[in-house]
Amino acid sequence: MNTSFAPRSKSVRNLKSRLKGIDIPLLVTVLTLLAFGLLMVYSASWKYSIQMGQTYTYMFSRQLMWAVIGSVIAVGISLIDYHRYRRLVLPMMYVVLFLLILMLFWLGETRFGARRALFGGSIQPSELAKLGVIIYLSFWLFSKREKLNQVSFGLVPLMGILGITAGLILLEPDISAAATIIVLGGLMFFFAGGELKQIILVLAITIVIGWLVVTIFPTGKARLNDYLVGLRDPAQASYQVKRSIEAIVNGGPFGVGIGQSSTKFTGLPVAPTDSIFAVITEEMGFFGAFFTVALYCIFLWRGLKIAKKAPDLLGKLLASGVTIWVFLEAFINMAAMVNLLPFAGNALPFISAGGSSLVTALAGIGLLFNVNRSTVNAVKNAERSPSGAVVDLRRRDRRRRLSRPSYISSPGH
Repeated sequence: MNTSFAPRSKSVRNLKSRLKGIDIPLLVTVLTLLAFGLLMVYSASWKYSIQMGQTYTYMFSRQLMWAVIGSVIAVGISLIDYHRYRRLVLPMMYVVLFLLILMLFWLGETRFGARRALFGGSIQPSELAKLGVIIYLSFWLFSKREKLNQVSFGLVPLMGILGITAGLILLEPDISAAATIIVLGGLMFFFAGGELKQIILVLAITIVIGWLVVTIFPTGKARLNDYLVGLRDPAQASYQVKRSIEAIVNGGPFGVGIGQSSTKFTGLPVAPTDSIFAVITEEMGFFGAFFTVALYCIFLWRGLKIAKKAPDLLGKLLASGVTIWVFLEAFINMAAMVNLLPFAGNALPFISAGGSSLVTALAGIGLLFNVNRSTVNAVKNAERSPSGAVVDLRRRDRRRRLSRPSYISSPGH
């Protein structure tokens, strides 16, 4: 009798052990964003689906499919210790760059004046590049942490990595994605311990390059001009911003009701993707907008908490990079809808329709849970091991930590 219950009790213990590595508030937040996103995609996309010659549930069904695929990927990523991904980092970055080149020169599809997608719009390499850069830079910065403040070992290679990736994306052109990658790279360099003078230098170079990009590319120049004109007089803002503000005003405090938005039928551009926050605000009012913003703020809080408690610098970089990336994308999307920022075309993470955006965001969540699980395991090991307690005390005293086994090397090795 006791023997028959032994395997079951062991399985229960294993399940409880794995659940202890899950940040419950973060999990609830992400699941809420996913469910809310599916609801809003269903509401905002049925007209688009019919216009594409498909059934009215076409975009919703695809979004649901990508949510399932992304969730499976997230679970898989969360279960394998993130240190073991070292050997995959360089091949992953090569694949991302190859996809960017493939899209630009061979198989890319032109939509709205830009080449941004492959295979019928199913894959946007620029979305994969954002997560790829975060992972690659985390391992690279960790391996070079002792030499970061040497310009030839730190700043110059970093600018090369970011320059190649952002440059390929800029050729699409996708100015917002290229800018996002550069901003993330600079922030991660700062988190890794880069000197302030180098960060200021990077910021100055970025401003100069940004000015040149806006001057050279008609899209960037037009968006900046629309933004500046809209700041002076909202009635003269870009068409998308004016329609977004119209939707927000229509929504009022409590909205017109789910599915009852009128602007999504009368010309609100790309309602299921870039403009979905305007649909949310019109149908659910300021209450719905506040609810959405609150979810992303909770996500930022939990993600940075995981980063702060990470057992090593690599975990801190991975967790902080993913967290800031998702929050930055959300902030840019929502701010652009009310002309607080120039229109950028960023997706609203977990909510906007789009397989690449959703799958990469969920893969990032898998990394966050991975880091959190490693933290829980490290705490358990420290409690069981006397030597672990010594290391913890040294960290609390802010003295240099004891050296760890050197199993992480440069992504290039």
